[in-house]
Amino acid sequence: MYKLSVIAITYKEKIYIKRFMDNLLKIKAEIPDLEIIVREQGSKDGSFEILSEYKDVAKVFETSNVGLSAGFNAALKEATNEYVLFLGSDAYPDTETIKGLCDYFDTHPDVSAATTKLVLEDGSLDMDAHRGFPTPWNSLTRLSGLNKLFPKSNLFNGYFLPESNLNEPHEIDLCVSHFMFTRKSLINKIGGFDEDFFLYGEDVDFCYRIKQNGGKIMYLPMWTTLHLKGGSVGIRKTTRNKDKKPLAHRLRSQRLSTMAMEIFVRKHYFKKYPAAFNYLMIYASRLLGLIRIFKESLIK
Repeated sequence: MYKLSVIAITYKEKIYIKRFMDNLLKIKAEIPDLEIIVREQGSKDGSFEILSEYKDVAKVFETSNVGLSAGFNAALKEATNEYVLFLGSDAYPDTETIKGLCDYFDTHPDVSAATTKLVLEDGSLDMDAHRGFPTPWNSLTRLSGLNKLFPKSNLFNGYFLPESNLNEPHEIDLCVSHFMFTRKSLINKIGGFDEDFFLYGEDVDFCYRIKQNGGKIMYLPMWTTLHLKGGSVGIRKTTRNKDKKPLAHRLRSQRLSTMAMEIFVRKHYFKKYPAAFNYLMIYASRLLGLIRIFKESLIK
């Protein structure tokens, strides 16, 4: 028996929803107990009308846009299974991946969360699924460009843990919420998602708290998932031109991206690192945000 609840939060992702739901239905045909929970958070673009066609096989809700973390927490209240997969509507696992992860968690009770190898549409790896925490050093090497000069060094590219064997299962610091397989009991233990993170950073914070509680997060490359990446936010190169978002939407996404870093630093690092390092991260992040917003404003 495969007891799994899949949770997805959608916002301005109309062009991906039918493919997403049809893929889950294909999986559900082989795993009848698969529970599908989707919260459509006020897109007003026809997304909910598409999702409504699946109400017989999924729990579908239409709400206002309360943010990703609050959406996850609300959806979790509907989940009835111990295993939970947080999934983006632009991510498409297959049946063997779902079965494999359930079996893996059955036999590895020490594992708190996991991700598969995420592959972009062009066949390259989505390295955001294989991340280190944004420590002051990791942030400095990334912002300064040292990570690009030494891309294979964990010392200078600790954001993406390049010295790990990407073909073998191993522990990582964090994975993205667009494909995060975990346990409901673990989620309840650490208190769910922090709703201060409206968009971005919620997965970093979630994984950080897993680690603080002694949990293990695994990268499991024996299974692969297609990830188009960035369908909702409109600022990723991978999907920017698939569904062009209005400028105001894209600027907000850029602002929220850098705001998340500051929230994370203030929450977790102020008691761990010297104040100078923390404020350097905050002001560097703010500067980066301004640069990103300026560049985004030039894209029509």
